[in-house]
Amino acid sequence: MQTDDEATAATSHTLDVEGAVLHYDVRGAGAGPALFIIGSPMDAQWFGPLASRFSDRTVITYDPRGAARSTRSDPAPESTPEQHGEDLHLVIEAVGAGPVDLFASSGGAVNALALLTAHPEDVVTVVAHEPPLTGVLPDRQAARAAVDAIRSSYAAEGFGPAMARFIALTAWEGELPDEPGPAPDPQAFGLPVEDDGHREDVLLSQNLVTCTSYEPDLDALRAAPAQLVIGVGAGSEGQLAHRAGRAIAALLGVEPVVFPGGHAAFLDASMEGDPDAFATALRAVLSGS
Repeated sequence: MQTDDEATAATSHTLDVEGAVLHYDVRGAGAGPALFIIGSPMDAQWFGPLASRFSDRTVITYDPRGAARSTRSDPAPESTPEQHGEDLHLVIEAVGAGPVDLFASSGGAVNALALLTAHPEDVVTVVAHEPPLTGVLPDRQAARAAVDAIRSSYAAEGFGPAMARFIALTAWEGELPDEPGPAPDPQAFGLPVEDDGHREDVLLSQNLVTCTSYEPDLDALRAAPAQLVIGVGAGSEGQLAHRAGRAIAALLGVEPVVFPGGHAAFLDASMEGDPDAFATALRAVLSGS
């Protein structure tokens, strides 16, 4: 995962914030707005392939609180999109590169909406790609029941069974059944069956519930001076995050932009991504094409 990241020399930095120490990386020194690329719980290393394709710009990536290099001392069991949004604001402030263009994937897209709500002056363009917001879906009750089933599974059985439920939920196409079905076999996804006793997974313990249940302030998002683009994947049609992207775009009165590939098409080709095609599409959006 580090090949593209190393090819575009990055300087790494730390930032003390309330309840965490954040690690972020800065590449290049291009003209125009810096490009901040984020996910959640995905950390900076996953965005190396995409970042390397914007060598003409200053590019910022970071590890969200609790993920990879970014340690967390906050005693609360969960982090919120509002906390993550404030972290993003403080990183932008620390780099001194604002206002920035922001590409945000999945849970990062939810956190980007929180940033745009609280600090609209920080951004020029926000591209929120497939934010998994259950509250905007017509089957929101079923979606939240499925998320609760994941959390309950994690508490009772540990990582493997809970992650198997998560993968099955994200891959489901169409509206969800009213009641979550039986848990899939973790071994079918190459996951462990036995419980190792740990309950510190950054997705399952820290972010899953607060991220998916976040309720965006639609009025604030409409009023923000920044350009807000909602992205969906051509290859994820019918899946929860794709449907949520289309649903919030409709609530905001904008047309979603269809990006090539699925939910994580920006990943390296070895992980079934196409960062060249994705970067071309993102560059077109950021240029207003």
